[in-house]
Amino acid sequence: MATIVQLLLVLGLMVLVHEFGHFIVAKWCGVRVEAFAVGFGKRLVGFIHNGTDYRINLLPLGGYVKMAGEIPGEEVSNDPGELNNHPRWQRMLIAVAGPVANLILAFGLMTGVFMLHNEVDQYRSGPAVTDYVPPDSPLAKAGVASGDTIVHFEKVENPTWEDILNRTKLSANQTVPLSFLHNGKRINTSVPLTLKDKSEDFTLDDALALGLDPRMQEEPLKVNTPVPGGPSDRAGLKPGDQILSIDGLQIRSIPALLRYLADRKGQPATLDILRNGKQLSLVIKPELSDSGDGTQAYHLGFRAAEPPVRIQQLSFRQSLQESWQFNKKSSLLIVEVLRKMFERHISVKSLSGPIGIGQVVHEAAEAPGWLPLIGTVAQISINLALFNLLPFPILDGGMIFLLIVESLFQRDLPMPVKERIYQIAFVCIVLFAAMVIFNDISKLPFVAKLKL
Repeated sequence: MATIVQLLLVLGLMVLVHEFGHFIVAKWCGVRVEAFAVGFGKRLVGFIHNGTDYRINLLPLGGYVKMAGEIPGEEVSNDPGELNNHPRWQRMLIAVAGPVANLILAFGLMTGVFMLHNEVDQYRSGPAVTDYVPPDSPLAKAGVASGDTIVHFEKVENPTWEDILNRTKLSANQTVPLSFLHNGKRINTSVPLTLKDKSEDFTLDDALALGLDPRMQEEPLKVNTPVPGGPSDRAGLKPGDQILSIDGLQIRSIPALLRYLADRKGQPATLDILRNGKQLSLVIKPELSDSGDGTQAYHLGFRAAEPPVRIQQLSFRQSLQESWQFNKKSSLLIVEVLRKMFERHISVKSLSGPIGIGQVVHEAAEAPGWLPLIGTVAQISINLALFNLLPFPILDGGMIFLLIVESLFQRDLPMPVKERIYQIAFVCIVLFAAMVIFNDISKLPFVAKLKL
């Protein structure tokens, strides 16, 4: 019940903001808005102002805007207040205003987050101790091993991980001086920072490929929740277990663990764990599964406690820049996933519907602090905006696409043709909704166990 309520509140906010975007631009263009409703169903309270019924309805599930003449098949008149009697460019603005409102919401939320509560991983400002160093990485070939401390990098003596990651981005595809402590002995050498992906964005994955794998915490990884039916759950891993080592290696971060599993290509792993003061050993067979970004990777199937962070407040200008980067990366990732889906590199089974979204919202709401929930709301708002911009009839993007077609032909499509397009599109949307709900149900824990 808590998950349902949280989902309805979040999606309700998203839909209400979306419809408010349509409403504001429709009013600005002079379209007669017959109703602006919060919620659906029976009208409870409200007032009428300038011909618009501002109302609160019985079911608080978002809202809607009713514009004069917007429904296909309605009797057409010469009323200048009707939507279809306005220039096509104005109708395009009205259509795009909803998704833009969702993007503005996401941008505003993340700007506020960065201004008030920007979480920065503590390891970035501490000594540059390495975690897992892949055997085929440039650092491993230079002699760096797990647990070594980098004491000189490029031009910086005693660098932090923040210094190293920033310098690596600036010195990509160059050879730089490197010094590190191995068993208390300082070793001076150099290392080529050769990146396979030469894109302008330098990520933690790029650093891991070089062997620049930060030790994010000194404490062992702590298991929060094994994924029901996953490898860890089947092997007997419990909430609160601490992973002392994996195959004898002390790995202290999830990115390092995933990199190690990838190098082992899914071979069984032996975990030494600490449970209630007692040491145990478990053998787990990793499984290849979706990483949530459209890629496949080997996972053990558990959620770990987050590494320690420090809180800082950014200036308004810095917050705008960070929020822009967050929204840009999130949007490009969604576009990339959609592209790979159309190219059949990603299965449609990875899509989530209301049940999957509800689970994500619930997990964010239950997480400590309010940052996870705000970030999740921003992500959902971006998803809603981009989904509505798809050039599919009924969606805002479909309306824009039809208006562009009509502009090219310099005339409106016949109404019977439009009605048939919308009918077919409605059936497709219903089938799509049924598919994603089926995907959600098939991922539920009790259904997953039935499959096993």
